[in-house]
Amino acid sequence: MKQQEKLVKEITSMDVDFAKWYTDVVRKAELADYSSVRGCMVVQPYGCAIWENIRDELDRRFKALGHENVMMPMFIPESLLQVEKDHVEGFAPEVAWVTHGGSEKLTERLCVRPTSETLFCEHYKNIIHSYRDLPKLYNQWCSVVRWEKTTRPFLRTMEFWWQEGHTMHATAEEAIAETEQMLNVYADFVENCLAMPVVKGQKTEKEKFAGAEATYTIEALMHDGKALQSGTSHYFGDGFARAFGIQFTDRENKLQYPHQTSWGMSTRIIGGMIMTHGDDNGLVVPPAVAPIQAVIIPIAAHKGGVLEVAARLRDELAAAGVRVKVDDSDNSPGWKFAEYEMKGVPLRIEIGPRDIESGNCVVVARDNREKTVVALAELAGRMPALLQGVHDRLFQRALENRERRTFTALTLDELIDIANRESGYIKAMWCGDEACELALKDRAGVTSRCMPFEQEHLSDTCVVCGKKAKSMVYWGKAY
Repeated sequence: MKQQEKLVKEITSMDVDFAKWYTDVVRKAELADYSSVRGCMVVQPYGCAIWENIRDELDRRFKALGHENVMMPMFIPESLLQVEKDHVEGFAPEVAWVTHGGSEKLTERLCVRPTSETLFCEHYKNIIHSYRDLPKLYNQWCSVVRWEKTTRPFLRTMEFWWQEGHTMHATAEEAIAETEQMLNVYADFVENCLAMPVVKGQKTEKEKFAGAEATYTIEALMHDGKALQSGTSHYFGDGFARAFGIQFTDRENKLQYPHQTSWGMSTRIIGGMIMTHGDDNGLVVPPAVAPIQAVIIPIAAHKGGVLEVAARLRDELAAAGVRVKVDDSDNSPGWKFAEYEMKGVPLRIEIGPRDIESGNCVVVARDNREKTVVALAELAGRMPALLQGVHDRLFQRALENRERRTFTALTLDELIDIANRESGYIKAMWCGDEACELALKDRAGVTSRCMPFEQEHLSDTCVVCGKKAKSMVYWGKAY
């Protein structure tokens, strides 16, 4: 992409300091602000609007597959959390505890939910009795708390917002199919709404969710070459059901344990969107989730007819289903250009006296600043293609970044050398031994991102120990 004038001077260049650039974008675009509680953020209206669009798109997909929304309590009694041993051990370091109610010390500590498997299991025990009660396809939208040591807005906060699906099924086959289906829902959403290419795969035993038999993931690569776990789907088998004593009578009148899944995507995906598409002028928001898809900027608004035409265009675009705004404030056009560049609005529409006279307007794309002259009478009809063009270019640019930053290593020395010189994915064979996985973290500073479903045979042996390889793994540094 050609070099462009930097309109927003207050944002640190990403090539100078990527972490500072990220924080500048979050603050300057008014996505989030800091609160008086360490690691907790105030999600401002613009950030909230992006999350609402993400939520609505996902919720529509969930409901189309038969899932229903519920609301579970925020607090989990300590005794309930202790029922599933592996689960509680996995979350113990991150749990926040309530020890007092008012001025009285509680007889039993309450955990502020880090996730809700145990709450759902307690409820499922009360409502699942027969095969006729299955499947149970539940989801909830809520916030959870995990006591993180290092935090960054959206990417890692002590309280964050998400959806967590929790389902119960009569058979393992049905539950596994659900786990895979929901991972595919996430992948479809992230690629087709957020314009972020993902790798789908399974987590290693070391990296899987606490208490799960298998964890599936979608991994996205950020602009700086670090990976972001963007959504996960877990198959629990009947382990939780056995721990909680959840049983149902099958068609042969025999008692069985149901099989469980959970899956989630959080506000962390907003951080992923920022780091995938943003540039030195701020946000670049994919059209599908943009709070404002097109902003109309009147030029020489004081001249007769300009504001009237701008209002008419706004109404026509809104009627066509476009999220549109007219900025008729007394700020200068240059200020407005910089403001909406920073907020990442996909399309800017400029309309002034000369445009009205010629019957045209100028449409400027946020991603590349290309200008397109469009007849006023054709604007509403052209919008779907113009917005799709922004999405397609964003996806292609992110895909090219991933391909440019994906490397292959056949030996340990080669992998270490790549990890020291480059940032991105490193594909290498692995024997399945956790010792080799830990060795790569220790010697190369990389972790296993996933064992991709689309396997490649790079060699016969593990990159670390030289023993027979079981799978190809994507390795990398991650947020």
